[in-house]
Amino acid sequence: MASAENQSETPLGQERCPGPSYREIVLKDIGGVPPQMLETEYRFRGDEPIGFERYTSTDFLRLEFERLWSRTWQWACREEQIPNEGDFHVYDIGDRSILIVRSPDKKIRAFNNFCLHRGTQLKPSNSSGNANRFTCSFHGWAWSTSGKLASIPCRWDFPHVKDEDFELPEIQVDTWGGFVFVNFDLKAKPLHEYLGVMTTHFTGTWDLSQRYTEIHVRKRLPANWKAAMEAFLEAYHVFKTHSEALRATGDANAQYDVFGDHVSRFMHTSGSQSPHIAVQQTEQEILNFMIGRKFSSGVDIPQVPDGQTARDVYSRFVQQQLKEKYGHDFSDFKVSETIDSIEYFVFPNGFFFPGAHKPMVYRFLPHPTNPDECTFDLLFLRFAPDGQATPPPAQPHDVDIHESYMSAPGIDQGLGYVYDQDTDNMAAQTRGFKGSLRTEQVSGNYQEIRSRHLQQTVDAYLAKP
Repeated sequence: MASAENQSETPLGQERCPGPSYREIVLKDIGGVPPQMLETEYRFRGDEPIGFERYTSTDFLRLEFERLWSRTWQWACREEQIPNEGDFHVYDIGDRSILIVRSPDKKIRAFNNFCLHRGTQLKPSNSSGNANRFTCSFHGWAWSTSGKLASIPCRWDFPHVKDEDFELPEIQVDTWGGFVFVNFDLKAKPLHEYLGVMTTHFTGTWDLSQRYTEIHVRKRLPANWKAAMEAFLEAYHVFKTHSEALRATGDANAQYDVFGDHVSRFMHTSGSQSPHIAVQQTEQEILNFMIGRKFSSGVDIPQVPDGQTARDVYSRFVQQQLKEKYGHDFSDFKVSETIDSIEYFVFPNGFFFPGAHKPMVYRFLPHPTNPDECTFDLLFLRFAPDGQATPPPAQPHDVDIHESYMSAPGIDQGLGYVYDQDTDNMAAQTRGFKGSLRTEQVSGNYQEIRSRHLQQTVDAYLAKP
């Protein structure tokens, strides 16, 4: 139940920003809207404060590893990272380590990445490569890429070791959208059931399995993994943190949806001004601002024809720019899916953007022992040039806490600056968790519904013994 009484006649959670909604704006786009973007799913989930201790407590972090990360589907790598027989990738979460490998039958298998002799880790954390067997660096015990015991030095000294009892333990593994997911819980529901609407929404031009990793940035963040994710679960912060974009960015009128237990979404516009901007701009002024701030010179700004919007024209402009850069035809993308920020979150830590102009994927991994830090993987998924072979996936580029995203090769400098703004907020918030005289935070009923849903889902997993 809600802890505060509403002073108006509007039911709790039903208040919305005055002015046009996201839905009303996109319904005016030339060419229509993908049907999955017209779905909506929201309900009020309470307004109780959320305590800071869940971000700062090592005991809370330990319980998350024990009861949450051991039971949820989490993406470990991309299929493109292990295309051939013997290719492997190591995924770590807390003290656990998984060896994901393409076995001789071409299937993807996931094994516990520890020697069954005396426990030594078989392959280093975050490593990738190709192997015909996995050999322990300590005593030389070895396993095939199918997980079967292959050899033991001085085998005569181990008559009590039976091969069938010493196969590498397997972890549940499945794929979706070109991603390899793992789950330590052998009784967990199938991945495609866990993903819910993701399996029906991410089809056609949204199919992420048809893309490759153009850029992969891996950054250490000065924040708890949940706090870091919450910075990307709402557009409420755009008003202050990214105020330079308000002339052509929707924020307070974004749409928020929660689909079942594990999936949520927000969508906000590009090419329409924020409700916070009091003076109504012309469509041409909005277009001039958008193109002018991204392309300072050398680009002719088109005119907005009568009956069209800045969004319509900017979408075509972006599609042409992308085609020239990447050699792929984007004309099948509608206006909204070309330029808007469309972000799906899959619990516990994956973010997926299906759009053409914003093709990002995020992953947040908790630090094994320090609740004040996490690792952020930022991927850009692109289409291969039409008629050409798919390029190999980019290798991760590591960026430390005090380094700028703009230092990463290939990253758009304007976007890197935006991510830097978000990181600055995280560092300040982490200090506030510990120094504030108030020991809990308050959340908006609508704009921060995804954060509340996240925390409630965390609590649901932690409540299971």
